[in-house]
Amino acid sequence: MKVRAKWCWMALGFGLGLSQFRSQQGGSIVHLFEWRWSDIADECEQYLAPNGFTGVQVRIYADVVINHMCMSDAGEGEHSTCGSYFNARREEFPSVPYSAADFNDDKCTSSSGNIENYLDIYQVRNCRLLGLLDLALEKEHVRARVVRYMNSLVDMGVAGFRVDACKHMWPNDLKVIYGRLHDLNSKWFPEGSKPFIYQEVIDLGDEPIKASEYHTLGHVTEFKYGTLLGSVFRKWNEYKLSDLRTWGERWGMMPSDKALVFVDNHDNQRGHGAGGASILTFWEPRLYKMAVAFMLAHPYGVTRVMSSFHWDRHIVDGKDENDWVGPPSYPDGSTKPVPISPEGSCLDGWVCEHRWPQIRNMVAFRRIVNGQPLCNWWDNGADQIAFGRGDRGFIIINNDNCPLDATLNTGLASGTYCDIISGQKTEGHCTGKQVVVDTSGRAHFSISHTDQEPFIAIHTHSKL
Repeated sequence: MKVRAKWCWMALGFGLGLSQFRSQQGGSIVHLFEWRWSDIADECEQYLAPNGFTGVQVRIYADVVINHMCMSDAGEGEHSTCGSYFNARREEFPSVPYSAADFNDDKCTSSSGNIENYLDIYQVRNCRLLGLLDLALEKEHVRARVVRYMNSLVDMGVAGFRVDACKHMWPNDLKVIYGRLHDLNSKWFPEGSKPFIYQEVIDLGDEPIKASEYHTLGHVTEFKYGTLLGSVFRKWNEYKLSDLRTWGERWGMMPSDKALVFVDNHDNQRGHGAGGASILTFWEPRLYKMAVAFMLAHPYGVTRVMSSFHWDRHIVDGKDENDWVGPPSYPDGSTKPVPISPEGSCLDGWVCEHRWPQIRNMVAFRRIVNGQPLCNWWDNGADQIAFGRGDRGFIIINNDNCPLDATLNTGLASGTYCDIISGQKTEGHCTGKQVVVDTSGRAHFSISHTDQEPFIAIHTHSKL
């Protein structure tokens, strides 16, 4: 049982209500992957809040791993990073404390003790995932340790949790654990607020364990989202952007009010987990920016933005042999800070997609159009699309092999708007393209298929 202190999830969103199920669609979560805690605090105060990432306080969603401990071959007489002793071979973790009686060894039916067959739900939930010692969460002692651990984080001020490897835990065990969590700390949150929980469940539809088994417990990661969206923007399987007219549940995804969505995450950007080669990442910035912009403009799900670091890829037979490489670090292995250039980009190996102007401005777009319906859809039958969000925002994307030239109904009030993709509104002026909306709400758009960012977005706050 551990919390990934460096793999934390910064949650941002106004109005966490009295129930964890209240929609967080008004804001976006950013995963500051492998950032140090002190850098996260600085980023929240100096960048995230001032640039439209919604949040009254610093809201942290701790990434908790409660399904398992370390691998059984992690050693004897070892010490953790915080100095506590453990003996993995004997399944002894006295600092928790856990002993051999607290693991699922006696319930695993596979010959190796590991998960060998993902079509067997008992193996998936009772055997070891990749050799990791599997905790017996139905035992009161184990539950009590997990609850104490999570409540200590709630009392510190976290707003909720991203719960790792939920497919490998029985839903009823999680229900008991979640039900014992404290209300959020009233020093920072409204009295009676519950932790917001989203659960990692990889469900691409080909296994008996379904994400829907976890819907009553909280939000669930929708891994089909990035897999399908990547295929659409890559134009694979004869997909076209115009197909996105029906995007959402009609594509076989879970209900919007249960879904936590993302274009990529820390696993599948390295080829791990779900999604395969269709997943778009920062390595392909042109397509990636368009896909993230679509996600942030579209009303489906609660959105999460990735913030990554570079590594030296070494592709052999389609696999990156350097997929294990960690963040920018000093020779002693400690993680480096995140330096910021005068222009606002990250340096020293940190990618920081959330600081790319196009993504940053689309996060603000999502907050501004929150609660507004998708409307005024337009497409050319191929890879040019546009749609509005009520009378607050409008986006148009050209992923075609030809120029886009169209006059469209935006739904916005008449006036001149600053395109937040090519620039932004600053002191009443626009540093990028300008869009003129006439008295009938229509505007003319021209986007070359060779543009580096072939999309335009405007909203009520970008009106000049």
